[in-house]
Amino acid sequence: MIARFKLTGPARLALASFALTGSALVGLQHLSAQAIGGHNSDAPVNYAADRIELQDRQKRVVLSGNVDINQGGLNLRAARTTVAYTDSGSLKIQRIDATGGVSVARGNETARGDVAIYDFNRRVITMAGNVALRRGGDTLSGGRLVIDLASGISSVDGRAGGSSSSLGGAGSGGGGRVSGSFSVQKRD
Repeated sequence: MIARFKLTGPARLALASFALTGSALVGLQHLSAQAIGGHNSDAPVNYAADRIELQDRQKRVVLSGNVDINQGGLNLRAARTTVAYTDSGSLKIQRIDATGGVSVARGNETARGDVAIYDFNRRVITMAGNVALRRGGDTLSGGRLVIDLASGISSVDGRAGGSSSSLGGAGSGGGGRVSGSFSVQKRD
């Protein structure tokens, strides 16, 4: 059972909590990434780091040490990133690979993991290894997180890093299970 929904309003929160309880039994949960999902992936990308190395022949830039990348309100922080680009008249970012305590934040939503890939062509951010997604008081933890920026849906599963085609087999998981907690609205 896979539940897809947006967490807005108390009625939907109750329905969403019920759906997620069922989803947890099969080790796969979805949580709306409304704050991250509303992101404009065509916005300019700004970056800062302790060290920047341009590898022109390989068409990539390696940023290391306190890397901070911002794009239209989306903030990615990591110890190291590799930015792959094309150079057909003007530079265009294709992908960012980030390692070392990666965090992606926008609004009141934060995702953390050991490694991440931001695929600009697919408009997808994939994180693996000790993944945690926090939105307000709600949390989900697992082995892998996929944030679809186009649909606004985040999927957390318990797989330990996925296949070698998704993040090079890196990451660790929670034994195939996803865990989390939801805050409950206080009654007057």
